[in-house]
Amino acid sequence: MSYFQLRKQAEQGDVAPFYLLWGTETFLIEDLVQTIVNSTLSEEQKAFNLTELDMKESPIDVAVEDAYTFPFMGGKRVVIAKDAAFLTNVSDKSSVEHNLKKLEQYIQDPLAEAVLILIAPYEKLDQRKKIVKLAKQNGTVMEAKPLTEQELRDWLVQRAREEKVNIDKEAAMLLIERTSGHLMLLATEMTKLVTFTGENGTIDRNLVDQLVARTLEQNIFDLVDGVVNRNVEKALRIFYDLLKQKEEPIKIVSLIARQFRIMYQVKQLVSEGYAEKQIASQLKLHPYAVKVANRQVKRFSFQEIRYILARLADADYEMKSGKVDKQVAVEMFFANLTSRSS
Repeated sequence: MSYFQLRKQAEQGDVAPFYLLWGTETFLIEDLVQTIVNSTLSEEQKAFNLTELDMKESPIDVAVEDAYTFPFMGGKRVVIAKDAAFLTNVSDKSSVEHNLKKLEQYIQDPLAEAVLILIAPYEKLDQRKKIVKLAKQNGTVMEAKPLTEQELRDWLVQRAREEKVNIDKEAAMLLIERTSGHLMLLATEMTKLVTFTGENGTIDRNLVDQLVARTLEQNIFDLVDGVVNRNVEKALRIFYDLLKQKEEPIKIVSLIARQFRIMYQVKQLVSEGYAEKQIASQLKLHPYAVKVANRQVKRFSFQEIRYILARLADADYEMKSGKVDKQVAVEMFFANLTSRSS
């Protein structure tokens, strides 16, 4: 099931006895877990009926035994088992031994008075393992993966509704752009905007523009946009702004090169018929980053991208060898592009 479905169910008090939450977007996992806990337990009950265990330090047996323990003061007992690496093929360097037989027995017949939440913040589960198969057959399962741009907009609208404020479409789009679609940063900036706006206020584009600074990643996107549109003046302006922010020219060149390598890979995969969502999964990139790269790369041939990467490699060598002043090396790179496009 999706994050949005499970969160809505939990808010309505519809909580399952066993959850398996896995994936790399840990913010979604943490938010859903918090929603489940708040929906199931009062503040007073949390002191007695909430257990959180790290599977690198405690065996799963302890979590299962705790789930079997009858809740104090009525209600339900919530047991959270974090970092369950035994569900994956990731090497677990801890010395903890897990009795998976007990867990297998429990998830096939969980107690109605308990909520057991198993968390595996990893990219993949080991589908060959019996415990994974049983968990998927008998539990409520969610894969926490980066949200698409539309899902990010839905998340912002939902968050605004919960905070009793409004956010218009342009503001939401700019906020996603400024945070490069990173959910943790998006949540932090949203909290700041809500505090500034106040109850029943409206978050508009102007407010986002005033209060939300560009990330380094977004600045690199914008700088590359300048290169894409042959607007070297814009690219240089952003470069000088980054220098004022104490960013190193070598780091800036490295990030520009990274963006062009991503563009090359995206262009290649698009030519092979892959959709943006598939590309994001294959390249292990945020969907927003793939969307930006796909838009930017339409202006370049493979040959042009290879040429730019070669010039960036030259600039990197010149800076690291000390042959050319670092700032001058980057300026020469942009000047080279200008002369080539003219």
